[in-house]
Amino acid sequence: MNMIEAPHSSHPAAGARDSKQNKSEQHYTMDEEYDVIVLGAQLLLNPSGFLLNLCTGTGLTECVLSGLLSVEGKKVLHMDRNDYYGGASASLNLTQLFAKFRDGQQPPTSLGRDRDWAVDLIPKFLMANGELTNMLVHTDVTRYLEFKQIAGSYVYKDGKIAKVPSNEMEAVRSSLMGIFEKRRMKKFFEWVGAYKENDPSTHQGLNLYKNTMNEVYYKFGLDKGTQDFIGHAMALHLDDSYKPKPAKETIDRILLYLGSMARYGKSPYIYPLYGLGELPQGFARLSAIYGGTYMLDKKIDEIVYDEEGVAIGVKSEGEVAKGKLIIGDPSYFPNKVRKTGRVVRAICVLQHPIPNTDNADSVQIVIPQNQIGRKNDIYIAEVSSTHNVCAKDHYLAIVSTIVETDNPHVEIEPGIKLLGPILDKFIYIADIMEPIEDGTKDKCYISKSFDATSHFETTTDDVMNIYKRIEGKELVLKKRPAPGEEGDLEGM
Repeated sequence: MNMIEAPHSSHPAAGARDSKQNKSEQHYTMDEEYDVIVLGAQLLLNPSGFLLNLCTGTGLTECVLSGLLSVEGKKVLHMDRNDYYGGASASLNLTQLFAKFRDGQQPPTSLGRDRDWAVDLIPKFLMANGELTNMLVHTDVTRYLEFKQIAGSYVYKDGKIAKVPSNEMEAVRSSLMGIFEKRRMKKFFEWVGAYKENDPSTHQGLNLYKNTMNEVYYKFGLDKGTQDFIGHAMALHLDDSYKPKPAKETIDRILLYLGSMARYGKSPYIYPLYGLGELPQGFARLSAIYGGTYMLDKKIDEIVYDEEGVAIGVKSEGEVAKGKLIIGDPSYFPNKVRKTGRVVRAICVLQHPIPNTDNADSVQIVIPQNQIGRKNDIYIAEVSSTHNVCAKDHYLAIVSTIVETDNPHVEIEPGIKLLGPILDKFIYIADIMEPIEDGTKDKCYISKSFDATSHFETTTDDVMNIYKRIEGKELVLKKRPAPGEEGDLEGM
């Protein structure tokens, strides 16, 4: 068990390992009382090494909350079974990756140095104008991180991929639709941009709270291919269940996409250098600066409850840490959560950019479900050595989708086929879990599992929801600086 003050590493693959070596350890027992005890995520291996079953919270959710609550003056203890930060949102070096997937097999020397790799377990990017980015700025965690923009966003249509236009010139040249459909879509986006809730003259007879997206599409005469493009590549819906619902949520998603695209150009996505594992590490450091205590590689024996079923602490190796409330991922509370689905993900190591992406060093590709006869979209997220996550001249692509059949590895094949030759591949299944109760009665505040979306907006929704239930007030984020102003993201 390792008790440390704060993670700090210019290389997250070293992560907590470096922290153990470089940070002074605190020597005291668990026999203290805390305002908040936060429990980290768990990774469960299938002995075959082929499928890795993840029973996790986000890791990131817990770290964000421990940081925010520490800033609020709470005494926070964060415990994690793993010897690194982030749980499902961790970035693993080669040794950790092969330990998880290949039963401890040594990685081949041809892949280079261990420290050159920081492999994400999930395929998510940050929206440039999204809530996670706003939280990073609000808490000043940005001072620990650098970001790089994702080079392009692509969508699959009629058997091939095409770039989502990032400016008017690209829109004119785009192969996604013909000239007359482009005119109709332009009118749609002009309406979206001009719409003001309190100004009926901008509504063109539509009410976002009453009219469905089906009705909006019909109003502007948009064909099914364009609907796929708007609903899945821009609004980033996983399936078509949004169409018969009021249009408000979808229009908000489109505005987030467009605003994120406009902020830095090229694409709406940004990504932290050295991998997503930098995000929980940044918030962990924030918590530690404000007095939070972290215990890595710490076995959790049980949650301790009083006679009324209210959580009052955590037992570990014969000691009990008392707490007024517990925050944890679903694996700690098997009787308090329900399974809502499964996600299949394939981490693929490449030695080339994904074909037909103009040799981009990073992309997102959305394969709408209608294009391949599925109920759910397939996502591909690719990064490379330019992001300091793999050895030189290597690329990492993660293909993922919601599981619909008993053959999940077959379901991701349409995405796998777009990648070209694959050097190595790691496939795993993740259960999607959510809490049954809100935690206000038993003081167990349980995070949701990572869903199949390609961004962190649902994760930050969960953070803000749990924060409100604990603190009894909304989390108010400070105003974001304009691009280029002091306090905006470093490296952009």
